[in-house]
Amino acid sequence: MHVLGINAYHAGASACLLRDGMLVAAVEEERLNRQKYWAGFPTSSIQTCLAMGGIRAQDLDHVAISRDPNANFLRKAFWAVRRTPRVGYLTDRLINRRQVAKLDETFAAAVRVPRKEIRAAFHHVEHHRAHMASAFFVSPFEKAAILSVDGMGDFVSTMWGSGQGNRLKVDDSIYFPHSLGFIYTAVSQWLGFTGFGDEGKVMGLASYGAPDVAALHDIVHVQTDGSFELNMDYFRHEREGVEMTWSDGTPSLGPLYSDKFVSCFGPPREPYAAVETKHENMAATLQQVLELALEALLHRLHRDTQLTDLCLAGGVALNGVFNGQIRKRTPFRHFFVQPAANDAGTALGAASYVWHQVLGNPRAFVMNDAYAGPAYENGETEAALQRAQLSYQMLDEERLAATAARQIARGNVVGWFQHRMEWGPRALGARSILADPRRDEMKDVLNARIKHRERFRPFAPSMLESAVHDYLEGAEPDPFMVTVFPVKAHKKSEIPAVTHVDGTARLQSVTAEHAPHYARVIEAFAAETGVPVVLNTSFNENEPIVCSPSDAIDCFMRTRMDALAIGNYLVTRSNG
Repeated sequence: MHVLGINAYHAGASACLLRDGMLVAAVEEERLNRQKYWAGFPTSSIQTCLAMGGIRAQDLDHVAISRDPNANFLRKAFWAVRRTPRVGYLTDRLINRRQVAKLDETFAAAVRVPRKEIRAAFHHVEHHRAHMASAFFVSPFEKAAILSVDGMGDFVSTMWGSGQGNRLKVDDSIYFPHSLGFIYTAVSQWLGFTGFGDEGKVMGLASYGAPDVAALHDIVHVQTDGSFELNMDYFRHEREGVEMTWSDGTPSLGPLYSDKFVSCFGPPREPYAAVETKHENMAATLQQVLELALEALLHRLHRDTQLTDLCLAGGVALNGVFNGQIRKRTPFRHFFVQPAANDAGTALGAASYVWHQVLGNPRAFVMNDAYAGPAYENGETEAALQRAQLSYQMLDEERLAATAARQIARGNVVGWFQHRMEWGPRALGARSILADPRRDEMKDVLNARIKHRERFRPFAPSMLESAVHDYLEGAEPDPFMVTVFPVKAHKKSEIPAVTHVDGTARLQSVTAEHAPHYARVIEAFAAETGVPVVLNTSFNENEPIVCSPSDAIDCFMRTRMDALAIGNYLVTRSNG
């Protein structure tokens, strides 16, 4: 039985395919059309997943979308009547609602099959239920508490409950306009990071500042029951709605902060203007306020469920700084975040919800790795190299890993493109740029030659799982790079390029069992240097992470990487 899940008309449009409950394929539309966070209908992702599964649209049994236009309808209507938002905002929402509601027609057009030939049943799964399903149903836990937190979806910003076996149960929700995701976005915008998805930059900046929780005490109110409320005087979205675009392109959001916010904190920083101490301090304050609110929610969740295993989902679940403190600050002893915890991951959640919650099937799949995207044969790769008129060596896997490791150890920057692409926003050793973590100057080298990022954004280490406890304090293995841990004091000087200004690192642990090709190059680097760690950053240059060999070659040629290890081929600058 085949179930296709899609996230459409929302940021991170995506698709995934389950066969008898097992994940066959998952891909985000941005990787295929090269537009970041693309928010229309994921036509190319659907076609790619079907091709990877070797099936036609007519073979699908179920199609699920992670939106339900009827969810919380009365709350939406009451808000519209009470607030009478601007006509343009209502028009945008009605258009979006109609697009989601006519899923079957849009799907048929996307796959170029007459509607009458498609036998699949179509399902609408509420946004946060899809988030919760995306985390719990692929987790290693038989029973767990579940928390989903993001900006907003189907009029809900936060939802929690629990899962057991093949069922999940929702206990409570926090509704529009109150949202931790929205306050993080609003302050990010005020800090001058106005692009969609820029919130991750602020998490990096926060490490440079001194937090002052009192500065935001009137904006976010953490309740005694563990929930929260926003003081809407500081925001625009409840009274006015927010200008937004959600279809056929990179999504955009107008300013969420109000005039009162500006009167209290001063004019917003202009994008690309100098980052001052006050901006660093505001970022630190925002991060700490988020952590306090999440901590309160998790204590409530534990009181309600009495469980010590936790699943997290939603864009806020990618806040690795807080994730690294969960075991210290809450009663939860183990937690799981799947690699596409953001909105893209709701495609997986919608399909999993139908397979388990609707159809009642038992669980058999645990997500141990993120490699669910397309792979490319050597023939396709070699043809792309020849079209680009590049010289190359063909090496077996052992020699390729050893040669790449030597390049890295010499201080060279290597594009590493191998096998199936990652699912989610992190490059995890399939579409990565690798460098030497022992060289403090490597951060500046990467930013000057390839990444062109803000100076305050850290680079992450990928390390063999067997070395995690040698390098990091209180760490547990994390193959998905969603947790931040302190680097041990005596190791900071050994891996300075992946140690952030606050002495932490965002971990990716690697095993030969789940990432054999990536483990091989790290093992080879350890044999060269004695250090079982490489610096890992995404294979891109201010664009979505590369997907195809042509994407990788284009990025390699327009940047100043020293070498490209792509499939079984090695290209170096020295050999042209």
